[in-house]
Amino acid sequence: MDQNNYYHMNNIQPRQPIPPQPPHKSGGILLGMMLGIAATLLVGGFVFVGVKFYEAVDNRNAAGKKSTTGADSIVSEETEKKLSAIEDVIEEYYYQDADIDVDAMTEGMYHGMVDALGDPYSVYYTEEEWEDLMQDTEGIYYGIGAYLMIDQVTGLGKISGVIENTPAQKAGLRENDLLYLVDGESTAGMELSEIVSRVKGEEGTTVHFTIYREGESDYLEIDVERRKIEAPTVKYELLKDNIGYIQITEFDDVTTDQFTEALAVVKGSHAEGLILDLRGNPGGSLNVVVDIARQILPKGLIVYTEDKYGEREEYNCDGSRQLTMPLVVLVNGNSASASEILAGAIKDYKIGTLVGTTTFGKGIVQRVLPLTDGTALKLTISAYYTPNGNNIHGVGIEPDVVCEFDADAYYDGGVDNQLEKAVEEIQKMTK
Repeated sequence: MDQNNYYHMNNIQPRQPIPPQPPHKSGGILLGMMLGIAATLLVGGFVFVGVKFYEAVDNRNAAGKKSTTGADSIVSEETEKKLSAIEDVIEEYYYQDADIDVDAMTEGMYHGMVDALGDPYSVYYTEEEWEDLMQDTEGIYYGIGAYLMIDQVTGLGKISGVIENTPAQKAGLRENDLLYLVDGESTAGMELSEIVSRVKGEEGTTVHFTIYREGESDYLEIDVERRKIEAPTVKYELLKDNIGYIQITEFDDVTTDQFTEALAVVKGSHAEGLILDLRGNPGGSLNVVVDIARQILPKGLIVYTEDKYGEREEYNCDGSRQLTMPLVVLVNGNSASASEILAGAIKDYKIGTLVGTTTFGKGIVQRVLPLTDGTALKLTISAYYTPNGNNIHGVGIEPDVVCEFDADAYYDGGVDNQLEKAVEEIQKMTK
């Protein structure tokens, strides 16, 4: 790493990231809106630092579902009166003479309605935010070349992965770096989409991070220039002793074809074993991970989802392409959602060995529901279960072989101790 790309704060004792207070939950009422017809099914609670999202995959008829316009609906004559009363009080008593931004207050109500669910994965998107999320999904992004998530302990933004040969890597950002400040603003209590909107920007501009990194005595101050990022989601090579290696960084629309090609090359090279690297993979499309699982698993259930009405949807494999060579799967605490579906199924069927550390533990599914005025809601709509019926939400998946990542060996000497352990496990199977 180029030491000139980050600087220590001299002679200052490190300030530990302060656990954030619960974010303010504004009250909100959604009036006069109808759901649009498109819906996107997601199993990733993460956002790529650039511009990407997932294609619409299906619709569901809401017939038979409980209505929200009955006696217990928040949209009532009483709430409309209260809204009007609050608006009158603000207009009469608020201390600033400047005009009140009515549009901002209205959007705040809508945000507040979804925030009140207390679910970090359910989000209201303004029209501008929705347009950003729906931009090009062809593997070309504008940002810094890193993945973000929310750290479960501090509530701060966290780097969950860094793409090779990108501004993020060149500036010295690392997986598990906590984004204490972005351009001087704390990420504590922010939604993930808010953090992402501050990180991405015009190509050629710079974003400044104040980073908390475990093991460092002070904060790190890092500037990263935003660039066009071309990011393949699958990387593969043949390692020593004729061991195939495939890394999947996320489950995007292009991933299925990329994985199919990678697996064909590995098999065509007569590899004696395969290492599948899902470390730092934040998830993605449910349909994509299912398509990939069908190229590995035996006949049977891959995963199933269940909503609050008890409706169950199953995703199955016919077993016609079951992988027969020894398999090791690398996982860590940033392997989440769709990557946990794949790792969980491999573990349940006992067709591979999981090496690394316990996965993130996101066992729920989101659907994006556009509204007719150009805004959208992302809502958690079901839980998913591994073939053996395990819901890993909040728990994660334990590896078969625990191997903590040696960051010093990797960043100082280029030695990936977890990968070396995976190679050892493959060698045991092939002897």
